[in-house]
Parts: sequence; structure tokens; C-alpha cells
Amino acid sequence: MTLSVTSSGVYTSQGVNITVTGIAQVKIQGQNEEMLLAACEQFLGKTEDEIQQVALETLEGHQRAIMGSMTVEEIYKDRKKFSKQVFEVASSDLVNMGITVVSYTLKDIRDEEGYLKALGMARTAEVKRDARIGEAEAKRDAQIKEAIAEEERMASRLLNDTEIAKAKRDFELKKAAYDVEVQTKKAEAELAYELQAAKTKQRIKEENMEIKVMMIMMILQVIERRQEINIQEQEILRREKELDSSVRRPAEAEKYRLEKISEANRNKMIMEAEAEAEAIALKGDAEAYAIEIKAKAEAEQMAKKADAWKEYREAAMLDMMLTTLPKIAAEVAAPLSQTKKITMVSDGSGEIGASRITGEVLDIMVRVPGMVKTMTGVDICNMNVGGGPPRSPQPRIRIRT
Repeated sequence: MTLSVTSSGVYTSQGVNITVTGIAQVKIQGQNEEMLLAACEQFLGKTEDEIQQVALETLEGHQRAIMGSMTVEEIYKDRKKFSKQVFEVASSDLVNMGITVVSYTLKDIRDEEGYLKALGMARTAEVKRDARIGEAEAKRDAQIKEAIAEEERMASRLLNDTEIAKAKRDFELKKAAYDVEVQTKKAEAELAYELQAAKTKQRIKEENMEIKVMMIMMILQVIERRQEINIQEQEILRREKELDSSVRRPAEAEKYRLEKISEANRNKMIMEAEAEAEAIALKGDAEAYAIEIKAKAEAEQMAKKADAWKEYREAAMLDMMLTTLPKIAAEVAAPLSQTKKITMVSDGSGEIGASRITGEVLDIMVRVPGMVKTMTGVDICNMNVGGGPPRSPQPRIRIRT
């Protein structure tokens, strides 16, 4: 059964007249035999409305009693406490009648004097005041925090600007120091370059002077050598003429002439070699001039030698052959001088050792006259120079190693 419990015009402990409406759920407890017997004894023969009325009046009385013991603020603010007290007090009475209170809830509170309204207005004003205060405090805190943030921002900005200025100052100082160092090094490098350039120019001038002096000296030496060659050639010609007119025995005169020609050739070759070695160091016109002088000297010498060969023919050829034979022997023996070890194999029938090597070299030299005769048609073994008796067919050969 649902009961609407309304208590009108009840004065609270403060003397405030209010009206309270509560909703209760009650039932006849059939599971409990004692409560069922009590309900039968209490309500047997009564209608359902009458039973609801009994339960309603009981709940309304207890509700009024609880309202009179509490203030309006307690009932309004702590509805759960009010509902609990009504539920507990009403349940203790209704249970004796076999009725159980399932639940009770405070539905409404009102008054005719406007107390609750005033209480709400005061609370509203208080809340509004607190709201305004809170808003002001919030704005104040926000402004304070904003000011602090702005201050921190400005401090950070000033600190950052200070660090930037400091870094810029350090950069400028270092850059100035580096510029000074760079300019110093640059000035030193320029001075060093100028000094080195001056030294180089001076050295080039000195070298040019030395080269010019050397060229002049070498030209003078070449001229002097040429004059000496001319003098020697004139001397050779004079002596040749003197030999032609004064020497009685043509063979001795021819031999003497050939020796002088050989000596002149040797001296000429030595001087030409010296002139050529000195001419290599010359530069430019001096080298060309030396080469020209050498070429002219060689041409003149070859002309002289050609004239001599035309005049003496076999004697000149014999002289050339005799001059060449030692060179041939030297070339034949040259490989032996470079040999570190020789292994010879013999069957025991002939010589062995150094005597055999020497014999083989001599055999090669003995074959040379035959080769000369085959190549040139000149028999140097039977050549009669100057009308004398024929020489021995076995020439004496000196081997130079």
C-alpha cells in the first residue's frame, strides 16, 4: 500500500510553521506468523481503506512529532536524517499491528510565511556573494599570476637579451682579436712575400750574371781550343811537309807521320770531348755556337783525314786497322771481365783452365786479319809499306784487357 503522509501547519523547534509531505510504502507481513496474527487481530472485519487510514494516521503522527523536534534547516538540508527517524519511529509502532514499513521518503517541504524562500534568498545572496568574491579573487589571482608570468617573461626576455648582448660582445671581441691576428699574419705574409721576391730577383740576377760570365768564359775557352787545334793542325802539316822533304826512308817517315797523326787525333778527340762536356752546360746561343764549332772542326778534321787517306791509301788503312785491333781485342775480352764464374767441360784431350780461355781469345784475334781481308780486300799480314820487304804472315798482336 502507498500512503501519502501530509503534515500541515506543524511548528518546528524554532517555531516556524511548515508543511511536509512524505511517501511511505507499507504492507501486511504474511511471512511472519506472529505479525500475521497481530494484523488479523487488529484489522479483522475492516476494509482496505480503513487499514490504510490507520497506517496513514500512525505515520502522520510520528512525522509531526519528528518535525517538532527538528529545525527547518535540519529538515531541509538533511532529508535523509528526517526520513530515517520517521521510518524508525513509525516502524516500531506499525509492527505491533502486523504492518511493515517498506520505505519512507520526504517528498516536499513548504511554508506559508516565506521562511524557506528567505532562507533560499539569503543562501542565494550568500552564494552570489561568495561567487562574486570568488570571481574577484579568481580575477585577482589571475591578474597576480598574469603579472608574475609577465614579470617572469620580461625577466626571461631581459636575461635572454643580456645573454645575446654578452654573446654579441664576446663575438665582437673575438672577431676583433681574430681580425688583428689575420691582419698581422697577412702583413707578415706580404712582407715575407716581398722579401722572398726581392731575394729571388736578386738570385736570378746573380745567376744570370754567372751564366753570362760562364758563357763568355766557355766561348773564350772554345775559341782558345779552336786556335790550339788550328795551331796543332798547322804544326802537323808543317811536320808532314818537313818529313816529306827530309826523311830518307819512306817507311820510317810514314811510321813517324802515322804516329803523329794518331797523337793528333787522340789530342783532337780529347779536346773535342772536353769541349763537348763543357758545351753541354752552356745555354742558348753558347751551346749552338759550341756545336757549330765542333761540327766545323770535325768537318775540317774529316777533310784532312780524307786527304791523308787519298795520299797514303794502304798505309792509312793499315794505321786504322792497327788502331782498331786493340779495341776489338778489348771488346772480345770484355764479357770475360764481367763473368763471376766459368764452368768448363773437357774430354781430357786438350788444355783446360785459364790457358784454354786465353787460347780461345787469341784464336779469335788470329782470325781477325782474315776477316779484314774478306771485308776490305786488304791483306794486313803481307802488306808492304814503303817498298820494304814483306812482313811476316803472323803479326804481333797486343791484347789490352
